[in-house]
Amino acid sequence: MLCALEEKVHPKDISNIQLGNLTTLFLNIEKRCSLASWIKENIKKKECCFYVEDGREGICKCGYPKIQHCDEAIKPEDYMGEQWDTHRHVREVPTDAFGDITFGGLGQKTGKYVRVSSDISSESLYQLMTEHWKLRSPNLLISVTGGAKNFYMKTHLKDKFRRGLIKVAQTTGAWILTGGTHAGVMKHVGMAVRDYTLSSGLMEGQIVVIGVAPWGVIHNRHTLVHPEGCFPAYYALDEQGQGRLSCLDINHTHFLLVDDGTHGHYGVEIELRARLEKLISQQTLGSRGSGVTIPVVCVVLDGGPGTLNTIYNAMLKHTPCVVLEGSGRLADVIAQVAALPLSKVTLVLISQLMKRFFGQEYQSFTEVQVIEWTKKIQDIIRMPHLLTVFRIDEDKNYDVDVAILQALLKASRSDEHAGRQSWERQLELAVAWNRVDIAESEIFTEESQWTSCDLHPAMFSALVGDKPEFVRLLLENGVCVGKFLEQEDKLTELYAHLPACFFLRKLAKRVQGGKIHRGQEPQPGSSKISLSHVAEEVRHLLGSFTQPLYGLSRHKMTGDDVRLAASLRTHITNTSGLVDLPCLGEEWTPDTVWDPGRDLFLWAVVQNNTELAEIGWEQVQDCIAAALAACKILRKLAQESGEDDSEEAKEMRELASHYEKQAIGVFSECHSWDAQRAQKLLIRVSPSWGRSTCLWLALEADAKSFIAHSGVQALLTQIWCGELSVDNPHWKVLLCMIFFPLIYTGFLIFSGSSQKPELEPLNCSSRLMSLFTSPQVKFYWNIASYFGFLWLFAVVLMIDFQAYPSWRELLLYVWLTSLVCEEFRQLYHDFDGSGFRRKAKMYISDLWNILDVLSIVLFIVGLVCRLQASGTVFYVGKVVLCIDFIIFSLRLMAIFTISRTLGPKIIIVRRMMMDLFFFMFLLSIWVVAYGVAKQGILIHNEERLNWIIRGAVYEPYLIIFGNVPTNIDSDCSVNGSDPLKPKCPMLNDENMPAFPEWLTIIMLCVYLLFANILLLNLLIAIFNYTFQEVQDNTDTIWKFQRYELIKEYHSRPALPPPFILLSHLILFIRAVLLRYPPQRHKTFRQELEQTEEEELLSWEAYMKDNYLASTRQDESQSVEHRIQDTAENSSVCPEGRSSDRDDGESSGQETDEEAAPHTFARQLQYPCSTVKRFPVPEEKVPWEVPDINYITYFTKLNNIILDCLSYVTHVTYAFFRNPGGRTGIRGKGALKSLGPNHILHPVLTRWRDAEHKVLEFLAVWEEAEKHWALPGVRTMCVFSVMQVYKGYVDDSRNTDNAWIETTIVTLHCDKHTPLMADLNRIVSRKYHFLSYCSDFCTI
Repeated sequence: MLCALEEKVHPKDISNIQLGNLTTLFLNIEKRCSLASWIKENIKKKECCFYVEDGREGICKCGYPKIQHCDEAIKPEDYMGEQWDTHRHVREVPTDAFGDITFGGLGQKTGKYVRVSSDISSESLYQLMTEHWKLRSPNLLISVTGGAKNFYMKTHLKDKFRRGLIKVAQTTGAWILTGGTHAGVMKHVGMAVRDYTLSSGLMEGQIVVIGVAPWGVIHNRHTLVHPEGCFPAYYALDEQGQGRLSCLDINHTHFLLVDDGTHGHYGVEIELRARLEKLISQQTLGSRGSGVTIPVVCVVLDGGPGTLNTIYNAMLKHTPCVVLEGSGRLADVIAQVAALPLSKVTLVLISQLMKRFFGQEYQSFTEVQVIEWTKKIQDIIRMPHLLTVFRIDEDKNYDVDVAILQALLKASRSDEHAGRQSWERQLELAVAWNRVDIAESEIFTEESQWTSCDLHPAMFSALVGDKPEFVRLLLENGVCVGKFLEQEDKLTELYAHLPACFFLRKLAKRVQGGKIHRGQEPQPGSSKISLSHVAEEVRHLLGSFTQPLYGLSRHKMTGDDVRLAASLRTHITNTSGLVDLPCLGEEWTPDTVWDPGRDLFLWAVVQNNTELAEIGWEQVQDCIAAALAACKILRKLAQESGEDDSEEAKEMRELASHYEKQAIGVFSECHSWDAQRAQKLLIRVSPSWGRSTCLWLALEADAKSFIAHSGVQALLTQIWCGELSVDNPHWKVLLCMIFFPLIYTGFLIFSGSSQKPELEPLNCSSRLMSLFTSPQVKFYWNIASYFGFLWLFAVVLMIDFQAYPSWRELLLYVWLTSLVCEEFRQLYHDFDGSGFRRKAKMYISDLWNILDVLSIVLFIVGLVCRLQASGTVFYVGKVVLCIDFIIFSLRLMAIFTISRTLGPKIIIVRRMMMDLFFFMFLLSIWVVAYGVAKQGILIHNEERLNWIIRGAVYEPYLIIFGNVPTNIDSDCSVNGSDPLKPKCPMLNDENMPAFPEWLTIIMLCVYLLFANILLLNLLIAIFNYTFQEVQDNTDTIWKFQRYELIKEYHSRPALPPPFILLSHLILFIRAVLLRYPPQRHKTFRQELEQTEEEELLSWEAYMKDNYLASTRQDESQSVEHRIQDTAENSSVCPEGRSSDRDDGESSGQETDEEAAPHTFARQLQYPCSTVKRFPVPEEKVPWEVPDINYITYFTKLNNIILDCLSYVTHVTYAFFRNPGGRTGIRGKGALKSLGPNHILHPVLTRWRDAEHKVLEFLAVWEEAEKHWALPGVRTMCVFSVMQVYKGYVDDSRNTDNAWIETTIVTLHCDKHTPLMADLNRIVSRKYHFLSYCSDFCTI
């Protein structure tokens, strides 16, 4: 059944509704029906069920007219003869006002509302707001209270209030709770939200403002009523006609309209609002069970008697309050006395301030009310940790948000949970609010001593909540990443809380076996994700040449796992000589290492979080490899996302380029200090990144700029020269290749003798081997061999291609066989241990290898055809071999890529060939279009295919180059009978062309215009653009591609073709027959000893710090950074202003409290009862001070005082007077007897440890008072005790005639005595031990 939406929903014209809109419409209807069903079951309203006129005709005592009562209420049979009573004659029925509310005016603001009973449970309201209204649980609740009528506020203060309120709500994710009407303080809050909405351009604001208003005073509330809900209800703001009623504020986002069944009564919502605030304050802050609850703060502007009661009750519940000085009335009264010592806050002063700020309204206050105000204000300022006064200071420009947050932290710091728990709660709040400035000024102070373990919960919250500034602050204040990620579960939990990103979708797909479809978002917080899944996905992104970063569990290894790890460890020891030892006593898999900095950095990189990744990178030791690995991962993720133009893919590529620059910056710093150590960083095997190297990661990441760095190129040049020095001229090397005895004369310089003169010189055989195994020399010999091959190939094709192969041709076949064997060796040779599949994929992806395969295949095809006896097939084979010669000749370009001069030009030619391909596609359109049209006009029904293609394609193509065909007019065949002549054009009866000549001329002119002028000039422009674009990066691209050639000739056998067949034979015997393991090329991979590796990484980390310092210095000197700093300094909030004032206040008040009379004994509400005390101000407490109002009050009671537990008849209390002074109530109250009631408080202590460092004492949790206390007993056995105190106790149960006197003694117990055993049994059943860990304890 659908919701009844008539008269409230205005559907669009059905012609404008598309299929997608219909789907959305039906989903919205389904949601509304679900909400309506839930509200009808759980939300009630109140209505009068007994009509009794209140003296006005047609008006019931409930305030509603007779016509708005049901028939049962007008003629009730159950209530005849009874007096109208609110509790008995008002009933609850399902609510009839809920849904969406829309206000007219700018922006068409929309909110949500519901009419609720005043007795509704606050749990139902919270469930409605969070589950059905989809509000996120707040990190802070701001309850704004004050004047309900319009009041004047200075412009400066008003701007600061609005700006600060929105800032604190926006940064902390707070809910703002107000009265909801368009008047007084609620109107100011609404205007603040309006200004924010207009300035941010958001029609649906991010600020949550909830109005809790009485239903019975809302003007135009009839527009909100509909049994099935209004979606939306149109509410008009009518201030002119509201009368005594009030309009809803149009800038609030949600409304709770409290109904007690009456009309025109204000204040009916106060109790429900207090219950709702209490429930919210009991909810856990955030999604994690940290134990920290949602903080509540009360902000006060203006205000009267009701506001005073609200502040007083809130502070008794330990809710901090922020009072805005200058907002008027009550707020100004409290602001004036907040900084004064308590002894100066007298009844006279309060009267003067009330007369000053309330004006004519002060005349309506009675003397008893003034006394009550004085007492409450004294109690308020007695709690300075809960009171913060915001004052406008022209010299220090800061807003209300700082005062609000400082008030919360100040209250948290001084509550019952003192010590470390208080600081941790403050830190959790600051993290939840994302206010680093507050944390720096209020939490991380000199007096707070933090350990790394204390900050771990906050660190986790900051990481998961994407708060990089807080992460950096926590790291600066003692968080150790190693200790934070010491437990494997912590890292797993971080991955389980990844935000929605492409990596999370891939990870969820891997976990669920490919069940996540494209566009489907997995739910964060999945507990199924393990580090093995992460390792598999990261290895896929990094490449199969790496080893998994995470292996078997570090903590829980089965017996099979241990045996497997042992066998693997043995294998690694035998092959490489390097074993990764367990760290910190934990069991690790042999192929993985524990690197917490890497783990944090990788976690941030895969979610494409720039700021967190930068922080993580700063914590990594192996920073160059980490930056290059991030570059590889991000580019692979961007490639696999399949959406090249998406914002996420663009951000990934930008971040990848950023880390390529970071790697270049650190390597440049290293290379400038020590070139040899920097080169060692490039080829060092990195255990943290899958045992790969920086050089290989850069190549896989396509980091051309990094490879083009002079330090990397110097390493490649050194590898290219081998044992020969890089200083040898080319002509010397070439000369020694021919006359090799010159190497024994010192004609060539070898790298070992030049760099390390202390080493012994190379012997003759070593010098000869070094010469011919140098990649440079191999390259020269292969060039000579390849030219010889082409020369022999050309000779065979041009002069020696006989029916039977000659010796030259047979030599050519042998030569080609050596080339084929070399290609197979390159395919199967595992240079870096990446596996055959990956090697095959890399081989096929290389264009030059494709040309090699194509040339070999064509040669084999040509050879097969050439060996046939048929003359036609024989000649076809020669043609194929001639074409194959072209491909072999093109292969020369790959050889010359090593040249610094020719290499970049070859790259430009390759790019231009790609452009030429696309140009030919455009040109073919015009060629075919003109050719077909011309052929169809000139020639009638040409059936010869060769002449059709010639006329439609070939001739139009030649026209572009100025070759206009003339054979049609001069020499043609009339009927196309001659196969060597084209068919003549179509003629008419007069033997004249049947087509108009001007038509073909126009077509030819247009064709030449577009083909010759437009397209050819476009091709020139494209070539010019490509040349300019590639020319800037040609050197970089050439240096990047140079590596492949160097790697190829480094692993190539020394003999050139065709003599290389001998080397291939030797390799075959070693690998297949003798089964020797493949040789690893240590030139590109180097295993370091543990000590050397630690020194190298420490040096790299030091260089990274230097690079970051220089980068920050350059940024600070930039003009943009200076402008930004100036802007921030002009609006920065001062730190310490509120704390300085508060410290001054509290110090003065603490001095007064030492000599102040009892305070707990004068609390207005007597405990465990509904009795209220007579207010006793500070100066009226002593009995010596006369108080006429006090005597008059008790005289009117006829000396019969109501006790909390019994009635006391008339007695004379003169014999029992409280030594502390007046308390505001007579009798014995909750105590046993009049006069002193004696009680004993023992302090039971014991040492926890044998070293006597930790002292424990016994404490009892007082459920009624909600705090810990010492156990109190009336009698006690005599032990060896020491009396500490004896005398009067300021207790809330004290009265004028009954009070408590205590004796405090200490009793230290030994753990091993029978008394201690008895106490342990009592404690385990009733009490708890509190322990304080320190070097010494005092009581």
